[in-house]
Amino acid sequence: MSTTDFGVTGLTCNHCVMTVSRAAALVPGVTGVSIDLVANGQSTLHVESDGAVDASALDKAIVEAGYELVR
Repeated sequence: MSTTDFGVTGLTCNHCVMTVSRAAALVPGVTGVSIDLVANGQSTLHVESDGAVDASALDKAIVEAGYELVR
């Protein structure tokens, strides 16, 4: 298992964290998600997977949830 970190902007509260976590968890290959919240800043999204995660699919899921993935 490996963990890949991504920056995410637009998060302001725990509701935002839950929304992004749910969206990221639906991306194929993702086995776990955690987020270090930095309200109104760049939060860190930790994505656990058994292999490589499709960054474009993750980006799409985060954008559709209303936030921005920073690579």
